[in-house]
Order: sequence, then structure tokens, then C-alpha cells
Amino acid sequence: MTDPVIRALDESDAQLFDAHPDPLDAAAGHRRTRHRPDWKRVALRDGTVVARGAWWGGPDDKEPVNINWFDVAEGEEEAGAELLRSAPWQVELEINLPGDWRDRPDLAAAAETRFAAARAAGYELLVERFLYRWTPERGLPERPGRLVYSAEPDDAVFFDALRRIHSATLDAHSLKAVEEGGLDQAAQEELDFFHWCPSPREWWQLARTPEGDLAGIHIPAHNPSGPTIGFIGVLPEHRGHGYAYDLLAECTHHLVEHGAEAVTGATDRSNFPMAANFAKAGFPVVSERINFHPAARA
Repeated sequence: MTDPVIRALDESDAQLFDAHPDPLDAAAGHRRTRHRPDWKRVALRDGTVVARGAWWGGPDDKEPVNINWFDVAEGEEEAGAELLRSAPWQVELEINLPGDWRDRPDLAAAAETRFAAARAAGYELLVERFLYRWTPERGLPERPGRLVYSAEPDDAVFFDALRRIHSATLDAHSLKAVEEGGLDQAAQEELDFFHWCPSPREWWQLARTPEGDLAGIHIPAHNPSGPTIGFIGVLPEHRGHGYAYDLLAECTHHLVEHGAEAVTGATDRSNFPMAANFAKAGFPVVSERINFHPAARA
């Protein structure tokens, strides 16, 4: 067996990326995703594509922020690993899977092939996440009316709230940021993401109790694929009252009032309280996402 050949693509040979089976139906999940041809790479063995990867970033990003399409043929884990290892960008890997993949042996085997290639390339599992999509036939979630919402132009107010929220968080990405650089890094990463989203800054909202105490924040957002629940966070001293549902309902209403015909969201599989809130608000799980990070390069 000959060694695999890794090729970076461009507009002239981008069609090579499509010369590979798609057992996980990744193409359907990326109908609204724009991948740049020069951020796509393939591994060929004897002229046949045996692994492929598409790195992704926003329209103004100079480098990819993640790799969100990664396929590996059965038995070609090492070729997939070399595709990742040899890439000029060592960024987080997202493997998107159908919601029923765990119950279907063919999909589970295809997923495990990708996991094995990622591990062989020095990537480590970070988190497994539920992906949600609300549509109008689900009905808008009821607003409990317990909190008072307002815009706030000062980023410092949100930064302080984020530090407090992340001091007791279940979110794996936030925990990783806290471990790497403390609460300041975790809060700043969130702010950077909110500013990166192509949605108005004035949408960010504080939530206060009727007595005026800051209870949490919610960020209605658009990512490049459409309207999404950007962030829901309750301050530690106000947890236990179910306010995360209030924030989620308000965030959904805000997006619909500003033209959203569907709203996406996500939470870690291990974040049982937030998963329960998404279910209560009428957000069904439509797929799952497995996040790996390049720990060997960190």
C-alpha cells in the first residue's frame, strides 16, 4: 500500500473534496456554511480520496477558527491523522453527527473512525454537545415575566457578569478557558465571540429581578449560518430559581421579533439543567457535535 498524499485544494481542484462518500450526511448540515476552497485538504491513496477536511472561519477571518467537516474512510485512520497533523492550522475539531448515531451501528462505526483518526493526530476529546433547532410550529416559549430586561452599552458590565457566571460553570469550553487563563480569559473569550457575531451589539441584554438585582444575561445573536442563542447565563447567587429558562424564552422571542424564522442553540450533553430548559422551551435535538482540541500542540 502506497503512502497517502496530502493535498491542499484551491478553486481549480476543489471538486476533489466531493469525491468521497458522505455516510454522516455532513453536506446536509452545511447547506448554509461557506467553506473556502483553499481551506480544504484531502488525503489521497493511489489517486482515491480517503480522508478530507474543511476548515472554517467567518467572512473576515484571516485564519480558520475550527475544522467542522472531517471524513475518513474505514481503515484509513492514519491518513486522516496525517491530514490533521500536517495542516498549517491547529484549531478545534468539530465532528457533527446525526442525533441517532449512537443507535445505528453503521453511523457509530463511521463516527469512531473519525474519533480514532483525531486521537492519532494528537487531538483529545473536549466535550459532546446537543444541537437544537426551534421552528415556528413548536410555538414560542411562554415568557414567565419574572425578570426585567435592558440593553447595556458598557462591555465592562458584561465582562464582570461573565466572570461571575464562569466562576461556577458546567460548560466545558468555559472550564478550559478558566484552566488556561483564569476567569478573565473565559470572560474575554465570550466577549470576543459576541463581537465576532454579525448581529447588533445593542441586542445584548441584562436581566434583573424586580428589586433591581442583576440575575443574568442573554445574548441573542446571528452566527454566519443564522439566528442562534448566543449565550444564556445566570449569576451564581441567583441560581435555583429556574431563571435560565426565563432567559432562553426571552432570547428566543427577541430573535423572532427581529425576523428569525428558526433559531438554533447548543449545550453540553453533561449540562442536564440547560438541556432540560431547551426541551421545555420547545427546542428539539436535531444533531450532536463532538469537539476535540489539539492537545498535543498546546
